[in-house]
Amino acid sequence: MLNRLEHIKDRFEEVGQLMVQPDAMTDMKKFTQLSKEYSDLEKVVKQYDAYVKVLDGLKQAKVILETEKDPGFREMAKLELEELNPQKEHLEEILKKMLIPKDPKDEKNAVLEIRAGTGGDEAAIFAGDLFRMYQRFSEKNGLKITVLDLTEGTSGGYKEIISTVTGNEPYGTLKYESGVHRVQRVPATETQGRVHTSAASVAVLPEVDEVEVEIDMNDIRKDTYCSSGPGGQSVNTTYSAVRLTHLPTGMIVTCQDEKSQLKNFDKALKVLRSRLYEIELAKQMDEIGAQRKTMVRSGDRSDKIRTYNYPQGRVTDHRIGYTVHNLPAIMNGELEDIIENLQIAENASKLNETT
Repeated sequence: MLNRLEHIKDRFEEVGQLMVQPDAMTDMKKFTQLSKEYSDLEKVVKQYDAYVKVLDGLKQAKVILETEKDPGFREMAKLELEELNPQKEHLEEILKKMLIPKDPKDEKNAVLEIRAGTGGDEAAIFAGDLFRMYQRFSEKNGLKITVLDLTEGTSGGYKEIISTVTGNEPYGTLKYESGVHRVQRVPATETQGRVHTSAASVAVLPEVDEVEVEIDMNDIRKDTYCSSGPGGQSVNTTYSAVRLTHLPTGMIVTCQDEKSQLKNFDKALKVLRSRLYEIELAKQMDEIGAQRKTMVRSGDRSDKIRTYNYPQGRVTDHRIGYTVHNLPAIMNGELEDIIENLQIAENASKLNETT
């Protein structure tokens, strides 16, 4: 660990020198990248410097105990050891977590897609419940959800709803939600009071830049149509809604959120780029091998990750075997505890890989 921390400190000093070079000062993009790296490294270096100071203190105290005969000095050295040893352990834990490889995609905006699965009308209603759950969670955690496109269910909820999430680390916060969510409850349409099992799939994708996924515009067919839903006088009168078809894959993305056709096109293109990125990422994961996939996030959106059992008021996350009995609070957006436990599990998995 010390060798890695020394390399980080060397890089920190190197970046500091690069930031004051003329070419960096005149290239705003390069300067921004260096500033971001400097800021990230500085957090680690500060903890490392504190850790080195504690190690030096422990070393001096041990030398005094080994060489000093004066009872007063020896007592002071013992007290120093008692004080510094807990600090050493605490700083080691902090540094271990800091050395866990961070996913650079965590800071990116996210594309949130929710689709009704098995269960007919009840699945669509459940998809609507999940979307409201994420809305409330986002409101409480400084994230903003913007709906791009939706298809309503015949009895409420959504057959499909696609949105973007912006704010502080949207993808890093919500990435654990990708997978199949299962609900067990008595549907509103059930006349005999029987519990049904339905499902909805959730996909959380990082919003990627053009340089990360190149799209040949000749491979895209663009169709425009009149938007529907909220939007005032422009609804059903202007061809502002956009449908993009990626011809090589047959993938279709629509957006009617904005009154401007150009803005809808840009948003739809971002979603398309994110979906194509997910396909490429899945290929890379398969090539790397199953052993490198963490238990928390395998990258397979078909995995059943969570069950919401209404009769028992229970929510179980199957990836980590974590169960809570506060279903109403969870559906009201109180996901912090579950997400925190998923983050802990994945960090532990990453830490095992690096040791």
